[in-house]
Amino acid sequence: MSEPLNIAVLAFPGISPFHLSVPCLVFGEAHPGFPAMNCVVCAEQTGQISSSAGFEIGISRGLEAISHADIVILPSWHAGTPVSAALRQALLDAAARGAYLAGLCLGAYVLAECGLLNGLQATTHWAYADDFSQRFPQIRLDTDVIYIEQGRIMTSAGTAAALDCCLHLVRQLCGAEVANRLARRLVIAPHRQGGQAQFIEQPVPETRSDHKLSSLLDEVRNAPQLAYTLDQLAAKMAMSRRTFTRHFRQLTGSSFTEWLLHQRISHAQHLLEVSDLAVEQVATAAGFASAETLRLHFRQRLGIPPQQWRRQFRQT
Repeated sequence: MSEPLNIAVLAFPGISPFHLSVPCLVFGEAHPGFPAMNCVVCAEQTGQISSSAGFEIGISRGLEAISHADIVILPSWHAGTPVSAALRQALLDAAARGAYLAGLCLGAYVLAECGLLNGLQATTHWAYADDFSQRFPQIRLDTDVIYIEQGRIMTSAGTAAALDCCLHLVRQLCGAEVANRLARRLVIAPHRQGGQAQFIEQPVPETRSDHKLSSLLDEVRNAPQLAYTLDQLAAKMAMSRRTFTRHFRQLTGSSFTEWLLHQRISHAQHLLEVSDLAVEQVATAAGFASAETLRLHFRQRLGIPPQQWRRQFRQT
């Protein structure tokens, strides 16, 4: 990026300090190796606003901050609270000029109220799924995911999923290597595979088998170029194929095939950014049958071919 990006984070009376802090932590602090960004917190009214934790937050920027923003983040919202005409217009103008818009957790309500999600897929906190679907039947709600990207509009599931969504935005704007370094600094996973469906009911208690399975996944993650089969991995875990599949989904929220594909794409992203390997060599090293297969999955998942990813995010 030739110039620092401008990020506007919208606060409002009664906001959760955690929800507000997530985008500020990712985009508003100086992290080693992270591009400089101008992150400001704004609100409809400047001055002191209350937080849900009982303390007040001083806001010096109004909605004019959104008019200069490359990224507008709505960290949360009070479900059912109307969106003012001024805020609605500010967001519509931002979308029209091509800014990224992120509705984290209940922030999806704001984008929905503005009509920006009409005809699109979106997600929000699972506990509000029924209410959201009733209010906005024109939006295809999916509560089985952590976040959803629809062009330059993103929505995320509840609470900690906001971190996943913000990291994904970093990955799209700055490359996988920068996002991975930032994730390590924040001591979080660079990408959590799966969704929030596993949290809707009582969480499955951890077992000794789950810890053993986590170690196995680390082995696969470190050697994505090898061929793997469910039967082979189940045997290594001393489980039946069916039991292994069940434990895997409980631990990751996805199937093994989906998880492995993501690991291979992530490894390919890394190699494209930091090595001189040809695309054919990257495909082999990441476990793809051919360069064409790598190109196919790259386009499906990331929207651009591998060579364009390399040109955009190559480390100098």
